Amino acid sequence: MIVPDPPTIPTRVARIQARIRAAEARYGRVSGSVALLAASKGHGPGAVREAFAAGVVRFGESYVREALAKRAELGDLPLEWHYIGPIQANKTREIAARFDWVHGVDRERTARRLSDHRPADAGPLQVCVQVNISGEATKSGVAPAALRELAERVRALPRLRLRGLMAIPAPADGLAAQRAALRPLREAFAALNRAGFGLDTLSMGMTADLEAAVAEGATLVRIGTGIFGPRA
Repeated sequence: MIVPDPPTIPTRVARIQARIRAAEARYGRVSGSVALLAASKGHGPGAVREAFAAGVVRFGESYVREALAKRAELGDLPLEWHYIGPIQANKTREIAARFDWVHGVDRERTARRLSDHRPADAGPLQVCVQVNISGEATKSGVAPAALRELAERVRALPRLRLRGLMAIPAPADGLAAQRAALRPLREAFAALNRAGFGLDTLSMGMTADLEAAVAEGATLVRIGTGIFGPRA
């Protein structure tokens, strides 16, 4: 039996983009309102180049040393770098200086360190507050009840710009269950905007629950396996 070759990165990118556009149409979203962030952690610079050639410009990394090595090798490309992993206190200086976005802010102390370390000539660091919407003890994220206070403190920091919210809910099977798991983040996002926060980014949804995320209002989906395949 002939085993077909695995799909290439450009083919995977095209498939993911088609899923996003189809979900936008299905759930009444404006075409192009959901952006793609390629979660490139664990994949080499060559894979990032392939994804860029296929039209991807936003890349998410979770390990600072790995990300900085890629940045050095890919400096000829106009890429937007997002830090999407847990934020260690001893890494805030490098994260603040070398990334365009940070998605995992979940405490004031971390936000303050990022603001203090952001170079004055780099412009504000774009940040999302991570919310633990599933209440899992093993997950990072601020508790929903404490979100408003943290958002206010982050918004007040001089070298940060609070753009929105991020979450990684507990896995769920089926569209309805996935939507239910994501809905609390959409509701928290809406509540903050009713209070005048002016947020524009709802970072949620991965390969398995992309459609549910678009249905619940995601503006940015973080796709790793669907673009790069399984990590070694």
